[in-house]
Amino acid sequence: MLQEESIKIFAVEDDPTYRKFLEYSLSLNPDFEFHLFATGKECLENLHLKPSIVTIDYSLPDMSGQELLEKIKSYDSQIFVIVISGQEDVSTAVQLLKLGAFDYITKDQDTKNRLLHAVNNARNNLSLVNEINQLKQEVSQKYEFSKSIIGNSPAMKGVFALLEKAVKTNITVSITGETGTGKEVVAKAIHYNSERKNKPFVAVNLAAIPKDLVESELFGYEKGAFTGAVSRRIGKFEEAQGGTIFLDEIGEMELSLQAKLLRVLQEREVTRIGGNEVNKLDVRVLVATHRDLAEEVKHGNFREDLYYRLLGLPVQLPPLRDRGNDIILLAKYLLNQFCKENNMDGVIFSKAAQEKLLKYHFPGNVRELKSIIELAAVMAEDEQIEADDIHFNSIMKEENFILEELTMREYTFRIILHFLKKYNDNVLLVAKKLDIGKSTIYRYLKEMEEASSQDQIPSDEFEPSI
Repeated sequence: MLQEESIKIFAVEDDPTYRKFLEYSLSLNPDFEFHLFATGKECLENLHLKPSIVTIDYSLPDMSGQELLEKIKSYDSQIFVIVISGQEDVSTAVQLLKLGAFDYITKDQDTKNRLLHAVNNARNNLSLVNEINQLKQEVSQKYEFSKSIIGNSPAMKGVFALLEKAVKTNITVSITGETGTGKEVVAKAIHYNSERKNKPFVAVNLAAIPKDLVESELFGYEKGAFTGAVSRRIGKFEEAQGGTIFLDEIGEMELSLQAKLLRVLQEREVTRIGGNEVNKLDVRVLVATHRDLAEEVKHGNFREDLYYRLLGLPVQLPPLRDRGNDIILLAKYLLNQFCKENNMDGVIFSKAAQEKLLKYHFPGNVRELKSIIELAAVMAEDEQIEADDIHFNSIMKEENFILEELTMREYTFRIILHFLKKYNDNVLLVAKKLDIGKSTIYRYLKEMEEASSQDQIPSDEFEPSI
């Protein structure tokens, strides 16, 4: 029985004497399982046995080595093909390497050593390919819709329905939603559930790139194209060849560059800055923005033709405040992730903590929830997160009184406290500003003091100085 590490090798050679030589050379390594064939046809008929490496004689009786190489690569592009030739022809060697040959070896007195060296190099590369494929598989599983996008709310069920349609074609997908709603997660889920999942996913945040560098980042440049261009650099579109490019914050792109992007999308080709070579593109495009692009078009900030080119399948991500109990599902998921990463076992939410989360408005959406949960996990004294462990640090906390879902009485408390703080506890001035009597303010202050003493409202929200 073969060891699990055995590497299956096909050797194609029509010369019986040289075939014996190949058999001897390959038998020196017990980890090799090798099969010998006299013709290209025999080799092709047995590719279903899934060899990892194929050595082929360049001059076969039924087909040329180049023809056999192309057919093997067409069957499985990941098979390593080593060409062995009786002639040392540089131009032929270069052509074969361009077509995907792993190595080109001439028949001479050192062939055995060179062959074993080439096979061992191919074996090492095979291990890397297997590791990469395993990582791709793990990433693909990570971004399964049910694992990467958490939610059962009606709003999210509508999103899931659109995503299922998005992965079946190469249609452009425009993802919109407030900051922090998870637009990049959705983009990755679309890519890793599509037929392009084994090809590159290239994300570009246009808001994070200086405006004068966006063009060179996207389209690349040739050596000497401008000061500092000391070598050729391919752009993000070429990096994504065969896969997906995700243009995040597309609404931040300047008008002058929008025209160039439109041409690339229309022609499906790109020319590097300072170059003349036209490079054909096979790239799927996903875009995202927190802006209303239709409004940007109306105001002249975004090209109308580019807008329609990018619209494709629109996916609107709902804000977290509109997702109901998804908040708790996400909170538990984020808590479990944080605990795994930090070796914290069995941390859960109390009922009061969950109720506090459900009442909050989450202006920062999922990104803010993640920050809140991680802090709460650290602040918790034991293995249960209590309501007091959850802290909301919204930059809008004082300026916007509707960030949390409270009763009218609780809102009134907060409004009075806000204005008292703003006007240095001047009750008369606050009464005028709110158009209420001073007695109303004193009555609410008394109620707040009583509620605070009974722990009905957090003590840090009520520190009466009157």
